[in-house]
Amino acid sequence: MVLLAVSAAAGLGAVFRYLVDRAVARRLGLDWPLGTFIVNVTGSLLLGLVVGLSAHHGLGQTTVDIVGAGFAGGFTTLSTWAWESIALAEATEWRGAVLNAAGSIAAGLLAAAAGLGLARL
Repeated sequence: MVLLAVSAAAGLGAVFRYLVDRAVARRLGLDWPLGTFIVNVTGSLLLGLVVGLSAHHGLGQTTVDIVGAGFAGGFTTLSTWAWESIALAEATEWRGAVLNAAGSIAAGLLAAAAGLGLARL
């Protein structure tokens, strides 16, 4: 049953990722992959919050699995982030490639830490 719930949450996360990415692209019309950046940073915040709630407030493992591995795993995307970073580099958009690659990692780590901090409140 948990496997089905994780699978459904992952599918829902993927749909939300698509919707967020399209909304950002439509609204801002940027060549830079801001939608993927926003998705990965907010997914990191969510995962940090879920892990923090589990560690400090007893959130159950099943919920952590469904929300963390399922929804957040389906919502965030390593492959698209890597592909977009490489595509920027191939287009000799070096600053954008480095900003996307390193900025996503740094912002994701900060967001995860912020989620952990929020869970401690």
